[in-house]
Formats: sequence, C-alpha cells, structure tokens
Amino acid sequence: MHSHSNQVAIWTITELSEHANVSTATIVRAMKKKGYSGYSDFRHSHLNQKRDSIRYSILNHVDGQIRNVIMQNEVELTNTLANLSISTIEDTIHLIKQAETVYIFARGPSEPTADEMCLKLELLGKNAQYFHDPNVIKQISKRIQHNSIVIFISLNGRTEELVEAAHNLSEKEVPIIVFTTVKDSPLAKLSDELFLGFQSGVTMFNHYEVHSRLPLQIMSRILLDSYVIRTQ
Repeated sequence: MHSHSNQVAIWTITELSEHANVSTATIVRAMKKKGYSGYSDFRHSHLNQKRDSIRYSILNHVDGQIRNVIMQNEVELTNTLANLSISTIEDTIHLIKQAETVYIFARGPSEPTADEMCLKLELLGKNAQYFHDPNVIKQISKRIQHNSIVIFISLNGRTEELVEAAHNLSEKEVPIIVFTTVKDSPLAKLSDELFLGFQSGVTMFNHYEVHSRLPLQIMSRILLDSYVIRTQ
C-alpha cells in the first residue's frame, strides 16, 4: 500500500484485495490495527492528506520570505471565517430581500469588490446601485429612504466621506451594513450589521494604501452565495 499509494487512493477494497492477493477481511483488520474504523475511513484520510500535500507543495520550493507571503493569505482567510456570525449573514439576507433598493458605497481599492457585489445583486433581480464618487456619496446619502439599505465596503472603516454618509443614514434610520476589518472604526460603530474580516497587517507596499482586500472579498462572496441559497 505504501509502494502504490496513488493507486490505493482510487481502488475499492475489492480491487485492493485482488492486487494485494489477500482477503477483504484481512484489509479491514489491518486498517483497524492502524487506528482506522475501516478501509473507507483510511481512504478518506489518505485522500485528505494528499490534497493538503498538493495544496501546499509550493512551500517546499520557496524561501522563508516568500513562504510568509503565501501563508498570509491563509491567515486572513482562516481568521476572517472565524469572525463570521451566522446571525449577521441571515439578518443581512433578510434586509436585502426586503429592501426596495440596495445602495453600495466604496472608495479606492475596495471598489472592485463593491462593483462585483452590485453586479451579482442585479443578476439576482435586485435594484442595486453602486457609487464611488465622494461628492455623490455624500449627496445621495441625504436622499435615501428607510425602505432601502446601504452596504459600506471599507477596509479600515475610516474613509471620511463614507463616515459622513453613514451619519446621514443613521439619522434617518436607514439600515447600514458594513464590511471592514477594524472593529472600533467609525463605520463599524455606526453599523446595524457588521461583517468583520481579519487583516494581517503585512504589506509589501508600505508607502501606499493598497493592503489586501481578500477579507472583504471572502465575506462578500459568502453573503451573496448564502443569499442565493436562501432566495433561489
């Protein structure tokens, strides 16, 4: 089995029995002695180990600095998923379903995430509008009614025009959904529903505001995929 691990991963117990020239009962007993409940349990574990090995095989061929760059993505993914709340997802789905219009506000490098979210909502039949111009955002926020909702996408949650817009909406009791990575940011504090991602803080572009938007993209995808499940 060690010498033919690739084949064993796809063989049934009968096929393994034929190739090893032993009975299936012998194989089951051998698996139990190795700590598995049976051959199926062994195969499942074996396949998972092979997937992990392939998934991270690149780490065996890079130096420490590149390895750290690669693993920062896993850190952001894992911690962002850990921060997610199912009640926040379900409540936001309900708000989107009930809203006459879904407005999305974003600035700078967060704009592509907002643009994708708007497109997907439109494909799902929602009246969605996305704005990134700071002056338009501030003016539009004064006219939005409480039968709509507004989604803010901001990595640090401190963008001045977005915070001003959120204050305008809060005064009119318009539901505010915020995607950010900073829990104590002004936008987070003004939110009715908060999607809090994890930002590793590591960037190779120290003099520019181009930190990874991966946490925002992950949360956006999870929300919209969940929305499809609940509405389709």
